[in-house]
Amino acid sequence: MASTDRTTIISAPGKVLLTGGYLVLDPAFSGLVVATDARFYTLIRPGRHSATTEPYKVVVRSPQFDNATWTYWITLQGTTINFSPNKEDDSRNTFVELALNYSFAMLVRLVPAETLIKTMESGLEIVIAGNNDFYSQRKELETRGLSLNTESLRQIPLFASTHTTLSKVHKTGLGSSAALITSLVAAIFIHFDASKLQQDDTTNTQFLHNVAQFVHCLAQGKVGSGFDVSSAVWGSHTYRRFSPEVLQSVMHQDAIQDIPALLKIVTPKETAWDNVVVPFKLAPRLHLMLADIDAGSHTPTLVSNVVELLKELDQVAKNHPEAYDRSIQKASAVVASEWSGLVNQTITNEDVTFELLVKIYNEFLTVRRYLREMSKLSEVPVEPEEQTRLLDACMTVPGVLMAGVPGAGGYDAIFCIVLSDESRKGVEGVWSGFQEMSVGPLLCQESVEGGLVVELGHGHGDDRPLSKHTPTVQRLLQL
Repeated sequence: MASTDRTTIISAPGKVLLTGGYLVLDPAFSGLVVATDARFYTLIRPGRHSATTEPYKVVVRSPQFDNATWTYWITLQGTTINFSPNKEDDSRNTFVELALNYSFAMLVRLVPAETLIKTMESGLEIVIAGNNDFYSQRKELETRGLSLNTESLRQIPLFASTHTTLSKVHKTGLGSSAALITSLVAAIFIHFDASKLQQDDTTNTQFLHNVAQFVHCLAQGKVGSGFDVSSAVWGSHTYRRFSPEVLQSVMHQDAIQDIPALLKIVTPKETAWDNVVVPFKLAPRLHLMLADIDAGSHTPTLVSNVVELLKELDQVAKNHPEAYDRSIQKASAVVASEWSGLVNQTITNEDVTFELLVKIYNEFLTVRRYLREMSKLSEVPVEPEEQTRLLDACMTVPGVLMAGVPGAGGYDAIFCIVLSDESRKGVEGVWSGFQEMSVGPLLCQESVEGGLVVELGHGHGDDRPLSKHTPTVQRLLQL
């Protein structure tokens, strides 16, 4: 039985879709999604008021935003619930509301009633907070009189105020809604021990993934590709989407009236969940850089080539680490367009690394060329002209392997893959000096933790000394 004095904290990462763009909408093709170390957190603990009878009060706070407290009332009615938002709240949050409503509707059919009652008798307090990189920090930097650079960003406290409401915040394109939904859904089921009802850890995670995909699609009003939720659950990987038909029958608000049918759809045993996830990580010494932008043949073969070449590079690093390190060291001091001249006539392990770097560089240039052609033909700014000039400037910095627009493109963000700290500094210099648009660096990098992480749970409560928790957990417990 879940203990009423326990606190649960679950985190899920943000993401960057490096290759795949619009192709991930088609189950025939794959995309490469990289999880970031910018994470979204959900904390659940007993309510801060004396024990009550039904209805149970659930208060959700998002302290980074103005007017971001939402109250809900839950009444248990056998194997159903009555879920009511507080009519006096200043705003509504559709994503949070749907996640809570459907999660609790499923819980009453998965968890004994006495467990639910004991865990909820004093109500629940839920705190949701995202790493600063999920939102533009320009206003906070301005408030502190700081310049727009990484050194200044490191001075901003964790979970800083955005100085605005949720509806008006400038997001950086890391997938905040997917990371929020995933961490919230997982936290609810884990807090009530419902995730332990599956056979093993893999099916537990698959169940949470399926529920999060359903809630996220319902909140968005369509069955999207699902790569952002997939990354929030599994971390970095090559992704092939699930068949959209699996959720079509429940893409309406009346789905709440037939929870048994919904549970049959989200169960890991449902074979229509045919998504393919193949773990991936960047090869050693390749570093992901990200920036948000304030702007006032992209073909299946090319995308697949980039993914496979990056995997080959990681394998070379494992098989010949010393030669690989020497190659990366040399390449980091030279502009990518000149790397081909570093390959000797006699093929060595070092030359294999250089050849792969050159192939990745050339293949991704071709991907970008097709993105620009798509922009022209569709009259949609997939890689806008201003972005092209910015990305081209980044590629003139020694040691930059790739520079592009993530996901579906547009003005929101750019990414770079660099080979050294000097390359990183050079790119930051390009960003800070670029005049056509304001380029704001982000601090996040590729995640080493992967997808969902139980930061606090399984019986641990608030009575533990703050010093025993990580700085992030300490900060969350104080919100």
